[in-house]
Amino acid sequence: MTRGIVFAAGIAAALGTMPAAVAADYPTRPVTLVLGFSPGGPSDVVARVVSVKATQLLGQRIVIDNRPGAGGNIAGEYVARAAPDGYTLLLGNNGILATNISLYQKTGFDPIRDFQPITLVGVQANVLYVHPSVPARSLAELIEYAKANPRKLNYASGGHGTAGHLAGELFKTEAKIDIVHVPYKGTGPALQDVLAGHVQMGFSAVAPVGPHIQSGAVRPLAVTTLQRTALLPDIATVAELGIPGFEATTWHGLVAPAGTPKEVVAMLHRTLVATLNDPEVRKSLTSLGVDVVGNTPEELAAYIRAEIPKWAAIVKASGAKLE
Repeated sequence: MTRGIVFAAGIAAALGTMPAAVAADYPTRPVTLVLGFSPGGPSDVVARVVSVKATQLLGQRIVIDNRPGAGGNIAGEYVARAAPDGYTLLLGNNGILATNISLYQKTGFDPIRDFQPITLVGVQANVLYVHPSVPARSLAELIEYAKANPRKLNYASGGHGTAGHLAGELFKTEAKIDIVHVPYKGTGPALQDVLAGHVQMGFSAVAPVGPHIQSGAVRPLAVTTLQRTALLPDIATVAELGIPGFEATTWHGLVAPAGTPKEVVAMLHRTLVATLNDPEVRKSLTSLGVDVVGNTPEELAAYIRAEIPKWAAIVKASGAKLE
């Protein structure tokens, strides 16, 4: 709470010292926030929670523009080619801004060259969960069982190249085990087959699995963030349980087209940080399994640069490259 108050005070001071022309001139019309996925998905829900408060602070409406397709590449290319004036933004995820450049033969944009980072909105942990029939009650026991039974364990994900798939491939590489990926057309069907015992384990965003963890229908073994997630505070991270530095999340970053004026970027950054420090916004995002971040443009840029080669290596090792 104290940190939020300090943030708010800093934002107010910063806005007060911003050049009057910039504060007066931007924004003078609605801002379009482009998403690479259909309504109702994680990116869409996060965008709609954030946009309500950000609209109030900016004084102009934020319009959500869903442009699904090609793993988010259609939206990424659209924003990369938009005018760099602060009126067209992208809420990108780890796919659009880090992994797609390795997964796809052609994306239509470069995630480093073509975007100006604004802030990392938040991260959503994936949870490694197993059917109760699996004879492993801990991550160490699961790894031991997998080593003793190569290719006998299958893991489900929401699809080829998704965050759940790549989390599984990273786990497979780091734990030095041989498990088999079973892709589905969405998190829901993947979860249902694990619940039914058709597949022994899965990697998924926390929110869809939460009720089944509480009921005992599946057993959580670890989460994939570096720190424990607020939605499952009692579940240890993979890093805590013996694989240091392990991180495989779904994250959401706000970016603008490259060349957007630095004053506009500063205004957007301050507005988003203030939005993310709003108690109701934080509560809503936390309930969705999002651990709020709100870092600097420079920190987001460094994070993207680090994520790209990390996942390029995993894509190459897994043979997950798409056409």
